[in-house]
Amino acid sequence: MPSKGKNGEFAPLPSTLERSPKKAQDTYEETLESAEQSYAGDEERAHRVAWASVKHSFEKVGDHWEPKEHKGPSDPRAAEGGPNASGPSYGGVDVIGKTKDQLLDEARRLGAHATTHMTKAELATEIERVNKREDRARREER
Repeated sequence: MPSKGKNGEFAPLPSTLERSPKKAQDTYEETLESAEQSYAGDEERAHRVAWASVKHSFEKVGDHWEPKEHKGPSDPRAAEGGPNASGPSYGGVDVIGKTKDQLLDEARRLGAHATTHMTKAELATEIERVNKREDRARREER
């Protein structure tokens, strides 16, 4: 389990993971526990590693994470890897594992503004925007 907070209780899962499959939750928790041991004192790095692990097998869809068809990096930054990776990241949207047409279909299904003239990067940015909007709406429901 992840490390205990100041009050002696485990920190809650991020809200998007609470609405996701148990496998995604377990992936995050197990990786976070291991990363906290490996990077003692660097909590931010441990969380980045845990999220990278989730993004390898799951993709962000709306306000939760769903299993990807194929495991692997989701965007150029993840493909580069390492703590100093650069390049665009799209908040869990799987750009590398999908065609432009698949991204266009997903964007339209989610209600994003999407046209056939958009690039994969533009479509991923629109999907990320819709995902963030749905996250905010869920948090405001609480």
